[in-house]
Amino acid sequence: MTRWLGVALLPCDDDLRSALRVQNEVRGPDGLRPALSVDGNLPHVTVFQGPFVDSLDPRQELDRISASVDLPPSVRLRFAGIVYQATGWVFLSLERPPLLEKLQQATLAILDPLLDREAFDSSKDTSAFTDSEQASYARYGYRYTGDAYAPHITLGRAEDEVAREIVRSAPDRTSVPQTWTFDRLSFYTMGEQGAHSETLALWHLDPS
Repeated sequence: MTRWLGVALLPCDDDLRSALRVQNEVRGPDGLRPALSVDGNLPHVTVFQGPFVDSLDPRQELDRISASVDLPPSVRLRFAGIVYQATGWVFLSLERPPLLEKLQQATLAILDPLLDREAFDSSKDTSAFTDSEQASYARYGYRYTGDAYAPHITLGRAEDEVAREIVRSAPDRTSVPQTWTFDRLSFYTMGEQGAHSETLALWHLDPS
């Protein structure tokens, strides 16, 4: 049986609440799906997600990932804008420092043998993807790896024109912290639109 799972950085409590506020302020009357919450779909920055074999042990693999990269007690990322991503996505975009690239590379190296490649959707329309995103999807079943890696907090998805209008109006609807702090690494179950719907294993960057 295929398991749809992901690895992500989770924001500190203050920034978790900031993400919920920003989504609520920008979503407008038509809304963005799914709604973020403190006890359901957690705001997060995906390192990698996709289909995995049933035998994967989230706790074991998260321990391997955390041991393979020298992470600081917290990861601080600069805000890069609220952006539209085809098709219909609204992202709170963040910078991509070398540390995140190393974390993703280590994660891919560890999890690659556990991917269920038979579950990749070969019929998926990738015409809106960039060349690097298409290459990423073909190799890993995930759009954002390597050159295509785009750290972000997903604010949600809507009809395409609704999403574009949300992005256009976002500066008038909300204020966004210029720096975001992440203090945990999570292995999670993917929910609606790839949401962080259930935490399977958690690793605190600061062991104290």
